[in-house]
Amino acid sequence: MAAGFKTVEPLEYYRRFLKENCRPDGRELGEFRTTTVNIGSITTADGSALVKLGNTTVICGVKAEFAAPPVDSLNKGYIVHSCRVVPHSPFFQTVPNVDLPPLCSSRFRSGPPGEEAQVASQFIADVIENSQVIQKEDLCISYGKLAWVLYCDLICLDYDGNILDACTFALLAALRNVELPAVTINEETGLAEVNLKKKSHLNIRAHPIATSFAIFDDTLLIVDPTGEEEHLATGTLTVVMDEESKLCCLHKPGGSGLTGAKLQDCMSRAVTRHKEAKKLMDEVIKSVKPK
Repeated sequence: MAAGFKTVEPLEYYRRFLKENCRPDGRELGEFRTTTVNIGSITTADGSALVKLGNTTVICGVKAEFAAPPVDSLNKGYIVHSCRVVPHSPFFQTVPNVDLPPLCSSRFRSGPPGEEAQVASQFIADVIENSQVIQKEDLCISYGKLAWVLYCDLICLDYDGNILDACTFALLAALRNVELPAVTINEETGLAEVNLKKKSHLNIRAHPIATSFAIFDDTLLIVDPTGEEEHLATGTLTVVMDEESKLCCLHKPGGSGLTGAKLQDCMSRAVTRHKEAKKLMDEVIKSVKPK
């Protein structure tokens, strides 16, 4: 009977649970799904992480290569998010890409990235730029001669909502897992010399972590929405905070509006979520043996 009612009137089905301050999956309105992270999942990458947020699963791999610094910024490197490169441009033009393949959900189709994938890609680019998680100056090896390029690929393996939180968490964990070898320039030959025995982690300047909300009936907020909850919601909101409780990014793709008080409440919850998620990440990274 319940299954039939859910099929015929899914929104009303959810409302009956929300009136009791709970959800069909047993969570309270402000409760997150179980979050797990695995560091170093891809052995061929310089850094990687697999993140599960409930049933939503995202894997991120980071690969480092050499390149000449941009002609207009000789002291900087690059962070490339699975991008297309325009080789004849004076600088690399990147088109960030989060891959949402058909294997992760029947709602996605093969072919060019859909709207949701493009939105997620731009969101990740904005988070990296606004949070300054890595400063491009730190990727410079030799001024005007050589710099690191970090290729970051994000792929969703299983989709059940809240893809933005999972992608942000996976990217940060993967970047923290990266170890780069020491590189010097031979003054006689002008070639790069790599010391694989001496590696160092990236200088992570900030730890941006996203917290997403779904809005029901224009007023009710729930955190970490599933795919079904996102579909039924009248709006969504994603808040990205760093460890200093600084707002890095705010993503509100239309839908129901929020009062100032509601928005402040979301930001307060995002601060609390940041502390919990960063603690989890720190514990996992600490438990991983050095490469």
